[in-house]
Amino acid sequence: MNGKGHGKLALLLAGAFLWNLPTGSCMDLSLQDAINTALTQNTGLAITRQDEAAAAASLAQAKGNNGWKVTASDSLSTSKNEGSDRKDSNSVNLRGSLPIFNGGANKNTIKQNEYGVKKAELSTGRSQEDLKLDVIKAYYNALEARKTIDVNQESVDNYTAHYTNVQQLFSAGSTAKIDVLRSSVELSNARQTLIKSQNAYEVDLATLRNLLNIDRSEPLNLTSDFSYDQFAIPLEDCITYAFGHRRDLLADQYTLDQKELGVKIAKAGYQPDVSFSAGPSHSNTFNPSSDSSNGVDAGFSVSWNVFDSGVTKAKVKAAEVELETARLQLQKDQENVDLEIRQAYYNMREAEKRLNSTSDAVGQAEEDYFIAREKYRAGEGIMLDVIDAQLALSTAKLNYISAEYDYARYKAEVENGMGISLSDLEKQAAGEEAVLHYEMSKRAAEDASDMTEVTQTSNSDAMQAADAAVQQSEQEARRAAAEAASAKVASEMAQSR
Repeated sequence: MNGKGHGKLALLLAGAFLWNLPTGSCMDLSLQDAINTALTQNTGLAITRQDEAAAAASLAQAKGNNGWKVTASDSLSTSKNEGSDRKDSNSVNLRGSLPIFNGGANKNTIKQNEYGVKKAELSTGRSQEDLKLDVIKAYYNALEARKTIDVNQESVDNYTAHYTNVQQLFSAGSTAKIDVLRSSVELSNARQTLIKSQNAYEVDLATLRNLLNIDRSEPLNLTSDFSYDQFAIPLEDCITYAFGHRRDLLADQYTLDQKELGVKIAKAGYQPDVSFSAGPSHSNTFNPSSDSSNGVDAGFSVSWNVFDSGVTKAKVKAAEVELETARLQLQKDQENVDLEIRQAYYNMREAEKRLNSTSDAVGQAEEDYFIAREKYRAGEGIMLDVIDAQLALSTAKLNYISAEYDYARYKAEVENGMGISLSDLEKQAAGEEAVLHYEMSKRAAEDASDMTEVTQTSNSDAMQAADAAVQQSEQEARRAAAEAASAKVASEMAQSR
């Protein structure tokens, strides 16, 4: 192993720990841990963050266009007139220029890009909130699917026990063969339902892993469960809060402000451009005689577009259309937010009512199934009673489970629709830890490349290179720093959990 590969090996191991690489054990994952992990590692969120960097670069460019510009030039020329010798010369110029007045175009462009930076930050914040909602829904989907498996497995077990009982009764001559056939069909159907629910659970887990950007085959043990938390905020208060806090609506307002500035920028085309320039110059003639001179010049220049065939007028008109479009878009988005919250709120209340109405149904269905089963065993009941009771029991349990997680999901949608921001712990996961994850992933990629190169060398050469690397204090210092960073992050993650 070469020195560079040995020095980075510890960092790669630390990165594997942070990435939750599979270790052969089941990963315990609470809902809050899932949210924090997604905010730290989700690739889509990392892409959204690039818009902030792009907006900051555009702002820097706009500010630069309103500042000093310095250009240097050097020219070499030769000329020959009739009756005179050829003349060879060169000229060197250094000139600085500064825009003085251009109708406010540069100033408003800078302001536009400042709004652009704020829009990008709001967009990232909204993406974080949406990602949190996606994780909550995926987590509850997986929990509901797991409980559905339990219910379907219980149905299979009940039908299996019933089928065994029917076979025994048939062997004793106490029931007809049609009951055996019917109970066998019902058992087969229950197994099909169980298989489908098991597959749905795996799909939901895959969706959750994808959002968290962890190893796609990582075994997960979901440790959180549904807990009823009454939502007491009136609907109209939710909508009012959303209009003042939804980051996408605030971004729309910044877009509207940008378009207003766009009209001013377009109208600046009617105004003159004034700029100041100054700089030294040096000229040298070296044929037919040698001569040189130095000078400094400075001055103001004014240009005014008196007639442009209506181009500026058309730009103003286009900017005004964009302004009106932005105003209508803000109004439309407000209407969409209003509808979004109302739908989620009504669905949440409906799920809450179902939760209350089905709370006693499960116990009643269990009692009904027990009575039907025992009556059939005693020869006093019929097969249809048992099948209907089992179906009613499964339906009651599934309805209760569905009401629980529907309420949890719709409640999360209402809070997301209101624009409720992340908690302090979640903001930390989306900020500092995201940066750390990016650095670790970048370094891990480099380490993987280094290790590939290492495997192509002989074992003896690798060991010699490793021994040499150990003796280098700089490499040792880097490795120690990586291990310390890994321990610190592991401690923080443990505390947050």
